[in-house]
Amino acid sequence: MHPMAHIPINHPLRPVYRALSGLIGLYVLIFGIIGFIQTSGLDFFARHGEWVLGLRTNPAFSILSIITGLAVLAGAVVGRNLFVLINLAAGGVFLIAGMAMMTLLRTDANILAFSMVNCIMSFIFGMVFLAAGLYGKVGTPEDAEAETAFRTGEPAHQ
Repeated sequence: MHPMAHIPINHPLRPVYRALSGLIGLYVLIFGIIGFIQTSGLDFFARHGEWVLGLRTNPAFSILSIITGLAVLAGAVVGRNLFVLINLAAGGVFLIAGMAMMTLLRTDANILAFSMVNCIMSFIFGMVFLAAGLYGKVGTPEDAEAETAFRTGEPAHQ
């Protein structure tokens, strides 16, 4: 049995999750580009960055956002199971980053200039990416039938 056999295959909402993931990836990419332009005069790890599209950023966070936005957007465009892997990874990274930066908000270690709004959006984006990763799996009709049989405890048709 495949280690992720309990994950739905060919879920009917797969296009919706792919679109949501792509839109968030596009937002993160545009945020990173505008943020990099607006913070180009700041120190790379400036603790108090600029507000861009509702979030605070500095040059370091802007570059990370550009890279992340490109990766997520590429996953949404390419699709297939690469989309699943990228979204599962992005979901984990966004959730961990949100929690880590929330603990560092009022310290000198806030090297990405996060605000509480950034942390909340990181949690929201992370949850959307995880949902997209969990419901975006693609497979053959036989794979989908085997997954359904495994999930419901019914025997698979041969």
